[in-house]
Amino acid sequence: MKRYKKNLFNVGALMQGMATTFGFMFKKKPTIQYPSVKKQHAPRFHGLHELRRYADGKERCIGCELCAIACPANAITVVGAENTPEDRKSPGERNAARYEIDELRCIFGGMCEEACPTDAIVLTPRFEMSDYRRGSFIYAKDRLLVPPEAGVGTAPDERPNGIPSDLGIVAEVKSTTDIATGYSATNRGEILKTETRGLAP
Repeated sequence: MKRYKKNLFNVGALMQGMATTFGFMFKKKPTIQYPSVKKQHAPRFHGLHELRRYADGKERCIGCELCAIACPANAITVVGAENTPEDRKSPGERNAARYEIDELRCIFGGMCEEACPTDAIVLTPRFEMSDYRRGSFIYAKDRLLVPPEAGVGTAPDERPNGIPSDLGIVAEVKSTTDIATGYSATNRGEILKTETRGLAP
């Protein structure tokens, strides 16, 4: 008798498992066919970094190294240099002569973005950066800095301790939950806002 009860229990468990399987067979599948179909990011998604500019083309980064200090993974290297009257790359006295991020070490926590006093370094929605060589994950200034025509915001006056008029705009924009406006804090985000082809509905 015990044997029959055990067999009946096994059949019941099997039927219960099959019921679960059949219950999902006719539901809409959550899987999307990446990369031909992509899914829309969350507005505050932390992806690849970019260095921003002002509307006049000057670099926002002033080489203060606060992002490198705040980074818990020691992924950022900044070497500051003095601006000269003949070659003024950023407002104020200093600029970043060298700026590198090791994306293999980066944990994409956004502490660099929070520490930056000029909203220069920003994490974008871009995440597709795979490669075959470790060296290609060292993003130098030439790969991080947005083009001059992508500059936004009003530059501070040409004086020490000048304060940008749009300071803190990145945190304000990224705090939104509206996908249509959540990307506006970055150049790459603006591009992605217009690239709707292939995005999952």
